[in-house]
This record gives sequence, C-alpha cells and structure tokens, in this order.
Amino acid sequence: MSLVIKYGGNAMTDRDTRAAVAAGVRGLASAGVPPVLVHGGGPNIAAALDAQGIEHRFVRGLRVTNDAAMEVVETVLTMLGKELAYEVGPAVSLTGRDARLLLAERIGEELGRVGRVAAVDTTVLSVLRDGGLVPVVASVGMEMAAGRPGTSLNVNADEAAGAIAGALGEGAVFLTNVPGVLDDPDDAESLIPELGPASARERIADGRIAGGMIPKVEAALFALEQGAPFAAIADGRHPDGVRDALAGSGTRLLPD
Repeated sequence: MSLVIKYGGNAMTDRDTRAAVAAGVRGLASAGVPPVLVHGGGPNIAAALDAQGIEHRFVRGLRVTNDAAMEVVETVLTMLGKELAYEVGPAVSLTGRDARLLLAERIGEELGRVGRVAAVDTTVLSVLRDGGLVPVVASVGMEMAAGRPGTSLNVNADEAAGAIAGALGEGAVFLTNVPGVLDDPDDAESLIPELGPASARERIADGRIAGGMIPKVEAALFALEQGAPFAAIADGRHPDGVRDALAGSGTRLLPD
C-alpha cells in the first residue's frame, strides 16, 4: 500500500522515535511503492530565528514570515530534509520548489510569505518512486502569482501532505502527539477507529473534538477533500507508536 506520511513534532525531535520512523519508511519502501515523507520543522525554525534575532509570531496558527524569516525557513527545512533522507537511506530530499512540485498562493499580506497549496505536480515524485527512492518533501511552496513567479513561500506541512496525498490518490498518515481521535478526551482507551467527515464536523461543532485535536482533524479532512481515499491520525510520540501507526493504528477518516 502506498502512503503519504506527515512527519513532525516529537517524532522528529526524539532520537529513538526518529530512528523508528526511518526504519518504518525503509520497510514500506522495500515492501512496495516507496512512501512520500512530508515534513515541517517548527522547533528547528524557531531556534534558528532566535539565533539570528529575527522576531517571529503566529497569526491563526500560521507563522508570520517576512523575507528574512523565509530565508531562514527555507534553509532550515532544506538541510533538515537532507538529514531525514540520509536517515531513511534510499531517499532524496526535495522542497516544493523542486520540479514545481508545490505551487502556492499567498494567504494574506499580514502573514507575509505564507502560502496555501494551489496545485501539485507529482512528476518528480513518480520518477523517484519508480526508481525505488523515498521522496522527502519539505513544506516550502513556489509562488505562482504573476510578477512573483518562483518565489518561495512557507506552507503548512499538514496541508502540503494532504494536497500531495490527494494528487496521488493515496492515503495520508499524520503522525501526531495523540493515539488518534478519542470518543472521550479524558479516556485514552476510547479511541475511535473510523470516522466520517460529517461525524467529525459534528464532533468539532459540539466540542467533543476540541483544542489541538481540531487542526489535526481538519488536516485529515482536507486530505479527503483533495482526493485521498483515507487519512489517518496516529501516534508518533514514541518508537512503538510509530511502528503501530505505519501498520494501520490510530483513527482512520474515510469519505462519507
């Protein structure tokens, strides 16, 4: 089964968990079509911006990105992608600017160089996968606006993963800091194995899905809207969780 895996958070910062992700991806690649690994790098970006004395803040959950910050963002994500590709082994690191993989449009002037994915060209992904290589994609898009073509934009990694999954017609797995969607947020044993969009939105509206779980579910719903056959929210906090997630654990959102 071919997959798009969104990778970030503790799964990227904890050494043992990071090794488990690399091993899991290698296993998937050797068993069939190599997965696509999409990553952000929030903690790494924040540390680099702080080191250079560049102020940074968030508006509606998105990092305001001026020209100086964008240079740092792209540099950090590019280098991080190369590290991750090395750890996976048979892999090549990319950003969304390579081969016009991710075309993006600016969200609004107040956010600066922050974009929303508008189109995906899967050509380079197919070429790499046909050669047995895992594409490791950093969440940087290429601006498509007239007058500014080719400019890099900071795009949300969850959205990038959802858009790529939709374009490929493949499932998306979001490695997160929770085991999945819980029927009772206070009961870790109340995992919901499958959830449809209508039910998910109802749970958001009535508060059963709340707080940090909302953007995770919305990312999964976005993947379905783009054409992914399923989107899973699964545990990426520790090595065992990653192994179980890549084997199919967590909450799977399916089209209604």
